[in-house]
Amino acid sequence: METLITQLFNGISVSSILLLAALGLAITFGLMGIINMAHGEFIMIGAYTTYVVQNLFRAYLPDKIFGLYSIAALILSFLVAALFGLVLEKLIVRRLYGKAADSLLVTWGVSLILQQLARSIFGAPNVAVDAPAFLENSLKLGTINLPYKRLFILIIAIGALILVYILMYHTRYGRNIRAVMQNRDMAAGLGVNTKRVDALTFSMGCGLAGLAGCTLTWIGSIGPTLGTNYIVDTFMCVVVGGAGSIVGTVFGAAFIGIGGTAFEFISNASIGKVLIFACVIILLQFRPKGIFAVKGRELED
Repeated sequence: METLITQLFNGISVSSILLLAALGLAITFGLMGIINMAHGEFIMIGAYTTYVVQNLFRAYLPDKIFGLYSIAALILSFLVAALFGLVLEKLIVRRLYGKAADSLLVTWGVSLILQQLARSIFGAPNVAVDAPAFLENSLKLGTINLPYKRLFILIIAIGALILVYILMYHTRYGRNIRAVMQNRDMAAGLGVNTKRVDALTFSMGCGLAGLAGCTLTWIGSIGPTLGTNYIVDTFMCVVVGGAGSIVGTVFGAAFIGIGGTAFEFISNASIGKVLIFACVIILLQFRPKGIFAVKGRELED
């Protein structure tokens, strides 16, 4: 029972990281119809932003407040990744709307450029980020230890999910996003600035990926290829849940995170990955647009 609870907690922890990375991708993928293969590199940007913030706090501020770097890193990792995303959307992505094959190739090239840029600035070897002291302990439930790091990441993911839900369903901007997602031409005809919606939404999605990168620094080392380790699982979360659906993204992240951990527990890491891929393939045979696909509203001829 102890091992089962620990594995379940690990699966939820993995799901929370995937949820952070997939939330923005689900919205932008559903809104713009592009396959952003550079999304993983925004995770990397958020991770390196955290690394830089940590070094600045360590070099210029007293040791007593070093732990506060985590709060600054969470904010800056979102803002820096969002800024990079906004620039990318303005320069490249807005020319690729509705061109899935072209967007896949172009953003894959962008991902390689960003990886090489990270190597040039920070070097090829992985670097480590020290977690704040208050995250080093564990919550003890009898003989079960739940690391504060993973609990903190879970809280961040839940907080981000709530904020995205409020934005999407309780603000005018969220209404505009859903309108453009369901019928872009009609939304434009009613006065919605679709280009602005696209730019800000893509930027927000990249910012959420940066936030995921920040949390990843507390559970392992980071390097230029960090994003490639998560991009496939992130896309699977979106595909399984349904592009543009927040509920679907939560379901997809839980399916991939908890399911993958469960399969690894009963077999091994390699076989577990194969089994979760097989489950995704079977599921998509019955629901090719995902479990909670957002339906568009197009005018009939």
